[in-house]
Amino acid sequence: MTKYSSRYASSPEAVKKYDTQQLREEFLIDDLMQEDEVVLVYSHYDRYIAGSAVPVKGDLSLETIDPLKAPYFLERRELGIINVGGSGSVVVEGTVYELGFKDALYIGAGNKEVVFKSDDKSNPAKFYLNSAPAHTTYPTKKVSLEEANKLQLGTMETANHRTVNQMIIGSVVTTCQLQMGMTELKPGSVWNTMPAHVHDRRMEVYFYLDIPQDQAVCHFMGQPQETRHIWMNNHQAVISPPWSIHSGSGTSNYTFIWGMAGENLDYGDMDVCKITDLR
Repeated sequence: MTKYSSRYASSPEAVKKYDTQQLREEFLIDDLMQEDEVVLVYSHYDRYIAGSAVPVKGDLSLETIDPLKAPYFLERRELGIINVGGSGSVVVEGTVYELGFKDALYIGAGNKEVVFKSDDKSNPAKFYLNSAPAHTTYPTKKVSLEEANKLQLGTMETANHRTVNQMIIGSVVTTCQLQMGMTELKPGSVWNTMPAHVHDRRMEVYFYLDIPQDQAVCHFMGQPQETRHIWMNNHQAVISPPWSIHSGSGTSNYTFIWGMAGENLDYGDMDVCKITDLR
């Protein structure tokens, strides 16, 4: 079963006037990882789609949705997948790709059949999905967590010591515009993406995981001089417009998956915001 919703773009001037509920309705994705369903959110920022697939009782197929006006989902799209649950597999046009915990898979445009499977229904795979429009087809490729390009950033003194795992990114996988990776915070560190930044040529979606029970992450967004916050729980995602910072601080350490798309593939193309200038 597939269900989807759409989110329209909001201007920074409009967001300044949003109360807590409207902010959450516009940017928070809080219904992911539903058993035996494919859940998709179609954002009008760069036509990005974030979603999930959790096969338990049986296999799940990636089906097209009405906003695409396409006979199959990947007719003009590429797809990135990271498994955040038990072991499973993704079948792409008959080829089986085994995905363990935190393994990734890139699927190029033009593939008609994509099927999600769990190895053990008592510990199902939980596939987190990101998709962006694609102008050509690139080969499907699996990237394990061990194969990721790893960056060690931050320090314990500033509470942001972290490992950035670049997984679906130019140095590892060839894509049209989709980029994905996973940042793991070390014990004792709670801040992600600080100093904060914006990148006006691409949008981003954050998906938080490994948040312990009864803990939470406060995600910061908005223009650097007009910030807002959204409290988030485990396995929730948040849409970040191109004009917005995207940063967070947790009540414990945690992990988050970042995915982005836009008109460039330069990971370092960003405007850094001085910490003392944030408002």
